[in-house]
Amino acid sequence: MRVSATRLLSIFLCLVAAAAQSQSPADSAYTEVFYPSGNLRIQAYLYKPDGDGPFPVVIYNHGSRAGRERRAGPFAYIGRLLTRAGYAVLVPERRGYGRSDGPTWSEDVGNDKGQRFIVRLQAETDDVLAALDYLRTLPCADPKRVGIMGWSLGGIVTMFAVSRSSAFAVAINQAGGALTWDGSAQVRSALSAAAEKGTTPVLLLVAQNDRTTASITTLADIFKKRGVPHRMVLYEPFTPQQAGGAAIAPGHLVFSAQGMHVWERDVLEFLGRYLSATSMGTPGGPEPAKSQQ
Repeated sequence: MRVSATRLLSIFLCLVAAAAQSQSPADSAYTEVFYPSGNLRIQAYLYKPDGDGPFPVVIYNHGSRAGRERRAGPFAYIGRLLTRAGYAVLVPERRGYGRSDGPTWSEDVGNDKGQRFIVRLQAETDDVLAALDYLRTLPCADPKRVGIMGWSLGGIVTMFAVSRSSAFAVAINQAGGALTWDGSAQVRSALSAAAEKGTTPVLLLVAQNDRTTASITTLADIFKKRGVPHRMVLYEPFTPQQAGGAAIAPGHLVFSAQGMHVWERDVLEFLGRYLSATSMGTPGGPEPAKSQQ
């Protein structure tokens, strides 16, 4: 029986990821992979649990890295959290980030918060949707059980993706648009329009001391009116140990590694509800204070 070179490569990548993951959990090992998005070559980091799978998959969308776009951003804490809970994880470096093709955000958009901003994020959403085709080539991935998750700009991309595709079983939006909502009518309009189209169950998360909570509460109101399954969590003000600069509201950093203890329980519970992975690392301890819808 002849096996295509693409499938052989996919099997090899899964085996390499399995071998890497067998190392110490502290290593948070991943396999670097590349896949096509139109005429671009997109870099991504693939994490997987022990075993052969197929595993449910979460695509994780990173936020902005202004001035640092070409530095690697594998998000080891996300990989560690989700692989321990039984999920494979794909973290794409969208166009212009890491070793992916395309112009950087600074080169393409600069400080624009208008239509160029939205056009760029929709193009980055193309890269995320292209990952769905790539996942279908991986024997260790279950293409019928795919979730999507993102923080900040990655949260916006997550909302755009579920408004354009019904392939996702679940979505998690961590403060998507919180830093740009108040200063951009285009962001407000585009995110609201995405919420009017999407039907994927969504977990909406934000801290009370982010720059605004309106980018989350507005979407929750839209989903409620439309009858789309969702849950909204407003976390109590978060004080980061490491600041993110003057442009970053302290509450926005709750979704970095230093705030993971605040939201990990909510994320794993919501993913498990729709992707049905067997948890191997459910966090313990008291549940953080929050209000919810």
